[in-house]
Amino acid sequence: MSILSDTWIRSMVKSHDMISPFEDAQCSADVISYGVSSYGYDARVAPEFKIFTNVDNALIDPKNFSPSSFVDRTTNECIIPPNSFVLARTVEYFKIPGMF
Repeated sequence: MSILSDTWIRSMVKSHDMISPFEDAQCSADVISYGVSSYGYDARVAPEFKIFTNVDNALIDPKNFSPSSFVDRTTNECIIPPNSFVLARTVEYFKIPGMF
């Protein structure tokens, strides 16, 4: 699939409320850019992070993570420790139509 144009994204937002909240232009004043551009839509990450940490060097089952393997953080910045990963959510809610 190719990158979807800003015209298509705006059309789908108007007709199907595809992105909420929706920024109709690229916003980049003193922040990492977000909003629609000719190359797609740049989403924002909410300030809530779930950081995976394996301090006990336990065996990891990707289908059944232990809750003790995660640390929850609410912050504007997130540093990912070595050998870790972070789960985050977007500020925007996306309803992707099934017409591709």
